[in-house]
Amino acid sequence: MPGLGASFGRGAATNYQQDMANSDCILFMGSNMAEAQPVGFRWPMEAKEKGATLIHVDPRFTRMSAVCDVYVGIRSGSDIAFLGGLVNYILTNDRWFHEYVLAYTNASTIIEEGFRDSEDLAGLFSGFDQQHESYDSREGHWGYEASNGHGEQDGLKHTPQAKTAKDPHGRLGHCTDGSGEQYTSPYNDMTNAQRDPTLQHPRCIMQILRRHFARYTPEVVSQVCGCTPDEFVRVAELLCTNSGRERTTCIAYALGWTQHTTGVQIIRTAGILQLLLGNMGRPGGGIMALRGHSTIQGATDISTLYDTLPGYLPQPAVHDPTHEGLGCYIDNGGMPTGYWVNFSKFIVSLLKAWYGDAATPENDFGFSWVPRVDGDYSQLAYFDRMAKGGVKGYFLAGQNPAGGGPNAGLHRAGLRNLEWLVVLDWFETESALFWKNDPNGPPPSQIGTEVFFIPAAAAQEKEGSLTNTQRLIQWHKKAVDPSGDCRSDAWFYYNLGKRLKQLYAGSTDPKDQALLNLTWDYDFDEQPRLPDRTLSRIEGEPDLEKVLMEINGHRLDETDPRTGRPRLVSGYSELKDDGTTACGCWVYSGVFPEPGRNRADERKITDNPIQPEWGFAWPNNVRVLYNRASADPEGRPWSERKKLVWWDSEKRRWVGPDKPDFELDKPPDYQPAPGATGMAAIAGTHPFITKADGLGWLYSPSPKDGPLPTHYEPVESPLGNLLYPKHNTNPTVRYFEGPLNHIAHTPTAEYPVVATTFRLTEHYLSGPMSRFNSWLNELQPEMFAELSYELAAEREIVHGGWMTIQTARGRIEARAMVTRRLRPFVVEGRVVHQIGLPFHWAFAGESVGNNANDLTALLADPNVSMHESKAFACQVHAGRLEGEAPHPTVPTAPWPTLDPIPDTPASAQPEGRIGHGK
Repeated sequence: MPGLGASFGRGAATNYQQDMANSDCILFMGSNMAEAQPVGFRWPMEAKEKGATLIHVDPRFTRMSAVCDVYVGIRSGSDIAFLGGLVNYILTNDRWFHEYVLAYTNASTIIEEGFRDSEDLAGLFSGFDQQHESYDSREGHWGYEASNGHGEQDGLKHTPQAKTAKDPHGRLGHCTDGSGEQYTSPYNDMTNAQRDPTLQHPRCIMQILRRHFARYTPEVVSQVCGCTPDEFVRVAELLCTNSGRERTTCIAYALGWTQHTTGVQIIRTAGILQLLLGNMGRPGGGIMALRGHSTIQGATDISTLYDTLPGYLPQPAVHDPTHEGLGCYIDNGGMPTGYWVNFSKFIVSLLKAWYGDAATPENDFGFSWVPRVDGDYSQLAYFDRMAKGGVKGYFLAGQNPAGGGPNAGLHRAGLRNLEWLVVLDWFETESALFWKNDPNGPPPSQIGTEVFFIPAAAAQEKEGSLTNTQRLIQWHKKAVDPSGDCRSDAWFYYNLGKRLKQLYAGSTDPKDQALLNLTWDYDFDEQPRLPDRTLSRIEGEPDLEKVLMEINGHRLDETDPRTGRPRLVSGYSELKDDGTTACGCWVYSGVFPEPGRNRADERKITDNPIQPEWGFAWPNNVRVLYNRASADPEGRPWSERKKLVWWDSEKRRWVGPDKPDFELDKPPDYQPAPGATGMAAIAGTHPFITKADGLGWLYSPSPKDGPLPTHYEPVESPLGNLLYPKHNTNPTVRYFEGPLNHIAHTPTAEYPVVATTFRLTEHYLSGPMSRFNSWLNELQPEMFAELSYELAAEREIVHGGWMTIQTARGRIEARAMVTRRLRPFVVEGRVVHQIGLPFHWAFAGESVGNNANDLTALLADPNVSMHESKAFACQVHAGRLEGEAPHPTVPTAPWPTLDPIPDTPASAQPEGRIGHGK
């Protein structure tokens, strides 16, 4: 999440869900937490019971909106205009937290002469390369002005600016986390920057910020978003009133912000808001990035991203001179100031974890064995290549691109072009059945893909860890063995790795040494037992606690007398770069600090409201990131009501209920000496330790599409850009245009209606885990589309009847849900209609229907290759499509019995009978 990382240093939720109960106000935008994360939503409801104000800003009035105190409807894709208006309101009305902003942000930093804002260049920043549709931050002078009066790059070492095989729009390593400034700008030395504490210099960030957002007035916000000026001002006043020394506001978002071509910048705007209001690092404040999967955070941490190694280290790239050797990689991967100065310790320890004794100083600890990125392997670009015949085979585990991918029809076309496909899943999903059940596909005889379906174990049938939305690692235990031939994902990949190592055993070919030297010794010491103490019948299951211990890290030069094995490290502060430590993911270090203590498996409730003994949160079990900012510059709590971490002058250390996200013994009055490096360069008043200057960044050169958020229309929009008419859409968006991915470039009268996708509580993602479940299908049995009464009347669409939705990619049919939950917006003096489409249906399962994802486009934002399914253009009509509708691929499960369960209250019976029992 570079939107968060670019502002604060780490791309993860800053607080924890339970902390939302401490909020005085919560702004939900791009989120429908009540329906998408209903269990966690108990904490905002607890805050409401205590008197907090809940605000929902969203295109749709939902069950979430119904329980909030304030609802404001805005047009999908106009979020930056709304948030930018809030920034302008705070600055114009002098409602920003002066002491916090001056001490903890880069507001006073002066930017290089030569930088030009989008306000100066009609929607572009300086440094834009028209030919490559990308920015060059050096050419654009995005950097800090050095104390010598020159740009920050002057006098510093210049690293090679090589063009690698990697797409220039992609990310590398902790730049994905938003903290790898060296990949987006040359400003590595932040200690030499000029600052103006009066905030009057015309090139200081505060003045640039004021000018940038000056046109985002309540009236302009109203014209762009479709809300009224009074609605906007009410939200602004609530945020300002509930922020400061005594009160804090939380901002919560989910995929409604992420899935835009400006998604990173939307989140960046929220970061600017929270810094100006002084809500970062404080109880009840922060930004809650609500995840849509149980361990999507863990997937990026460990990492499944193609261009990162575990812990947000950059994946080496081919033809990149900065990645030719380990020394050069370290020189260009780390930063001289801040916590990333420890970069060398993280990568060397990772290499020792992967390659064990084979990794030595003489061979760069096996750095040459790490695979090099030779292209863009993000999903959108990869499936575009697959659809054009550029991919031979594919492993697919726990994902359903044939049903859930944007422009799912193109994804299915890609799968049809493969020679072979391996699918690991619970059910035969669209991605397993595309070759015979796709209603829009060719006959099976024309498809050459050989599909291998591997039945996967369910969650209850395997153990492992899940890292949830608040960075909390929690262990789940296996309850029963999987049935029949079903096996866990870990079993599959572990045994595949064993077979590959056996296949290549004895090879002397240099390219095989990475595989042969890979540590791969996770067998159980003895056959594992199930909870009922019977032996598991599954042979070859890996011991995942051994994997977690490898991730935690070891001291290779010390033996633990309790185990006779290398001693487990207590945290990442123990890691070394001399080959004496091994660690599979530095941010997780501390999760397994000693034999028998899996902190992810701890479930102890204590008197501490933080509950530090329930699971383990990275980094270092910190629950509120940047919590040094919960105290004032002198180290005192901003208020007793909002105290969290503070400086104890007697103990000479930071104390509090949370683990301090700061050096424990660094006093508030510490000032770095000139030329200091590493953490010694971070002052005692600078809370954001993974930023090179220790400050929260109101202005950030990290994002690929500009140092400040700027309103652009979605790629498909019926409207022009009111703020920047010459640049309707984000100029750095990547397009994958072709016969399978037509784009309706805007504005166009052919597609005048705005569409957005959304999630239902009763279904999960594209449906593989829910549309095979008869009980859930009873609750939400059929694909539908939400539309307003006004649009329905215009198009003669009847509630409960059929309607068709068409985009440049295709057409689908759905039942019409005519509702007041959607209303027309008046934007720029014209009426704009919007519809909502749940994205859970496709052609596999008990409940089938047309797929909303067949309508969306393959587009990629420049930072993380994210698509834009939350805002696209369509047309709607009454009636059905021609041809036969899809049929269920499995029969509805019969009731095993209708007899009541013995000794069970009537209200708990499968049939419900709520209200008729005790």
